[in-house]
Amino acid sequence: MTRELLVEVKDDVLILTLNRPHVLNALTMEMMEGIAEALKMASSDEAVKVVVITAAGRAFCSGADLGDLMKRQSVEAFSLGDELRDHFNPLIARIRRLEKPVIGAINGLAAGAGASLILAADLKVCADQATFLNAFARVGLVPDSGMTYVLPRFMGRSKALEHMWLAKPITAEQALECGLVNKLVPAESVLAEAIKIAAELAAMPPLALALTKRAVNRSLEASSLDEQMEYEAQLQEILGRTKDHAEGVAAFLEKRPASFKGE
Repeated sequence: MTRELLVEVKDDVLILTLNRPHVLNALTMEMMEGIAEALKMASSDEAVKVVVITAAGRAFCSGADLGDLMKRQSVEAFSLGDELRDHFNPLIARIRRLEKPVIGAINGLAAGAGASLILAADLKVCADQATFLNAFARVGLVPDSGMTYVLPRFMGRSKALEHMWLAKPITAEQALECGLVNKLVPAESVLAEAIKIAAELAAMPPLALALTKRAVNRSLEASSLDEQMEYEAQLQEILGRTKDHAEGVAAFLEKRPASFKGE
């Protein structure tokens, strides 16, 4: 695996660390391919129960490496749309669809595609001095990698447009207030706090976590309350037959810690 991306499995947790601190962890194609490969492995590896994504240095990610991008743009057949379809979009979708919790540990600035990457995570622990930035308009582009989907749903249309048009940073406090992130801590504590939450999740029944994530993802597109409640009933029918459900009920009645096996 490339040294631009550090990959470690520790106590049921896969930790992915962007490792180009000298350029604020600007994303290269190699890094994105490495993340996608690691997530693919995590999806089928029973030893991995939770994924944490973080970065080295003072920033999380400054976005796509523009120097790397310009080299590819110099090729006559290059298509920026295809670049997104083939690389950026599948990576965001993989994070959202991975049926294991993904925790973002945001140690500093998250800009452009870097912000999209980390906001695709399920839970986010954020450094109290971190900021989110989109400057696509300043280079004649539209926010991408799902950003125009995510921000209006949290900030509202007007605030999202202000951020995107004027490249007005979102502070950590603003991100917490509107629900973009879950918790603020000092930068030096971000990874430790994310791993602490990951340990709590790793002790939970994995099938229940997976299907809860599936239900919440679907809820964003549900056409009605009735449709979503029917989907919940279908998932509950599945989980109601699992050994983990029986173990959870037995542990509650017997007043003991549950031991979930993912069965």
